[in-house]
Amino acid sequence: MKKMFKLLTSRMVVFAVLIVVQLAVFVLGMIFLAEYFSYVMIGLEVLSLLIVIYLVSKPGNPMYKIAWLIPILLVPVLGGLFYLMFGNRNISRKIRRYMEIIYLKAREVIENQPKQVSEELKKLDPIAYKQSYYITQKAFAPVFQNTYTKLLTPGEVKWEYMLEELKKAQHYIFLEYFIIEKGLMWDSILEVLKERISAGVEVRLLYDDLGSIQTLPDDFREQMENVGIECRVFNRFRPSLDVFMNYRDHRKICIIDGNVGFTGGINLADEYINAYEKHGHWKDTSIMLKGDAVWSLTILFLQMWGNTLSENDIDFEAYKPTKSYPTDGFVQPFGDSPIDSDLIGENTYMNIINNAKEYVYIQTPYLILDHEMTTALCLAAQSGIDVRIITPHIPDKWYVHAVTRANYAELVRAGVKIYEYTPGFIHAKTIVSDDTYAIVGTTNFDFRSFYLHFECGVFLFRASTVLDVRNDFLQIQQLSEEITENDCEKVKLPVRILRALLRVFSPLM
Repeated sequence: MKKMFKLLTSRMVVFAVLIVVQLAVFVLGMIFLAEYFSYVMIGLEVLSLLIVIYLVSKPGNPMYKIAWLIPILLVPVLGGLFYLMFGNRNISRKIRRYMEIIYLKAREVIENQPKQVSEELKKLDPIAYKQSYYITQKAFAPVFQNTYTKLLTPGEVKWEYMLEELKKAQHYIFLEYFIIEKGLMWDSILEVLKERISAGVEVRLLYDDLGSIQTLPDDFREQMENVGIECRVFNRFRPSLDVFMNYRDHRKICIIDGNVGFTGGINLADEYINAYEKHGHWKDTSIMLKGDAVWSLTILFLQMWGNTLSENDIDFEAYKPTKSYPTDGFVQPFGDSPIDSDLIGENTYMNIINNAKEYVYIQTPYLILDHEMTTALCLAAQSGIDVRIITPHIPDKWYVHAVTRANYAELVRAGVKIYEYTPGFIHAKTIVSDDTYAIVGTTNFDFRSFYLHFECGVFLFRASTVLDVRNDFLQIQQLSEEITENDCEKVKLPVRILRALLRVFSPLM
């Protein structure tokens, strides 16, 4: 009873109820007006018609358009209004203008970086240069050498390395995570942070409110401030019909003194280190950077930190790396943001797929693809490229897993090899090709990561870590079950219908 009461009175449940109440009042109000005032109904229907014309004519993802066209055409009285409220991805001018100020300041810092590494890459490999050039132009993130990289998997390994590096901090520690939960992992990290604070180290912590709303107490920020940690919450969740609530900080970044950085799929909660079994064995990956390339991760953190404070006077230069390491290939950390129209996360993946000569191996927890990504994967497989994808066998969300499986048949028929990780849940987000190119980061193969989340990743070219990403994939494949065309055909009709419906509306999930 206590657990039930705690759940029902939690901020998540209370806010969800308030949002439902607001939505119900809005819907009933519109129905009432439309029923008693014919011109209101006519106006709403005309609005829906104009929005349909707008959606059909505007550039953009066709699956996203279809997901909205169906409800608008079925319920024209309310469909158009719902699209204006929830379908328009544009952030308010005030928020956009403020974020752009910070990004422009960061861009000025980045543009002052030497261009020699990029020029060397251009001479060495035109395909790698093309990918790097795109990232530099769209994400304002340069390519680096003088950087050591190491793939860390599973989460237990990242936790061990992270604790070791945190203990060495002399000047500052920056942490930015989607999910934080009190337990073995976070408590051990917090103890190190407290010890470093007592030694004079500056510690900043940034977490996503909705990502951690069910895992942290409401006064968590105050608790952190009381022990000396500067703590900020990204996009605090409010009980309002606000499209900006959809935009979440899905990044996972740890920076130590500007010289050591971590990113990847691993949050700060016990399931990520298999301290307990949540969805079977939790398979995840992270990457550690040491050297010049950490600078880009630091800039990403400071940008987001400035966003939460409504502060744009940030001294980026004060947090530059002070140590270089022997060069091990080319390393290019980058971020992706929903405030622009550039799908950097998806496009960097597609660049690798489209330019593959021999193989492409992908690990992702969710396979919720738009038309462009599906076409790229199928075309690569049909062109003789060995395309393999590993997804979970044990889901964390049944409906998302249903959409993932709904994508299998088309891919498998085109020659893509799909595997499900039978011991549990794959949360890794990696892609590797031809023993030469790889990305390790936070971006899933789904609509939320591509369109709605703040994400980050690390593009690698001819780094030893590229081979580690490949070898990790092949090891996990041995523990996975291949999905055949026969498996897809044996799916029962009711399940197919459900999956098809979920797939149609997957862009809105």
